[in-house]
Amino acid sequence: MTDSDAPTPDLIPTLTSDALHAIAADRVLAVVRAPRIPDPASLCAALVAGGIRTVEFTFTTPGVAKVLAEAAATRGPDLHIGAGTVLTAAQAAEAIDAGAEFLVTPAIRFEVAEVAARAGIPVLMGAFTPTEVVQAMELGSAAVKIFPAATLGPRYIKDLRGPFPDARLVPSGGVDSTNARSFLEHGAFAVCCGSEVVQPNIVAVGGHEEIRARAELFVARLGGASD
Repeated sequence: MTDSDAPTPDLIPTLTSDALHAIAADRVLAVVRAPRIPDPASLCAALVAGGIRTVEFTFTTPGVAKVLAEAAATRGPDLHIGAGTVLTAAQAAEAIDAGAEFLVTPAIRFEVAEVAARAGIPVLMGAFTPTEVVQAMELGSAAVKIFPAATLGPRYIKDLRGPFPDARLVPSGGVDSTNARSFLEHGAFAVCCGSEVVQPNIVAVGGHEEIRARAELFVARLGGASD
């Protein structure tokens, strides 16, 4: 590898957000993708009790701005709320107005990056190929969400870290308690947990104690992972 293969330092933003510091410390964030979220605050409290302090609510949930606002209204220092599947500038602005501390996209979205930059909040841009990883970093992505991560598995994260040793890669899609630790051991900055922890039907009926237990189990299985 030559020096020209590695990203220049100005492509790696400094971690200035409390949410990103929490992700860096916990190495996991929960992605809630459900058709109905009746009690966002209690859901978040259950996740925090289970050891997951960063929660992403996605625009695939109807009325997600209201969900974000309700969760943000009870937010304390141990809870960080973000918006995911953000595709447009309008969605980005709506999420920020509702209290989102960070934005996540499933792909390269220039207009979302612009809104986040103007608001001074971090964006985790979605990417899959090396070219897209570079594009995400050039757009100021604080970390790069690798989606769908399970397609090529943990080894792909290690492969990407070859030319991009300092990139903060966050695998999402098909990550569960059987492979999450391996993603971290292959160089992931953090991992996303989804339906294994926040299963949509459990979210819909307010099964928060079960969600707390699922979060605890997921976090326990990450224990001891290192780069």
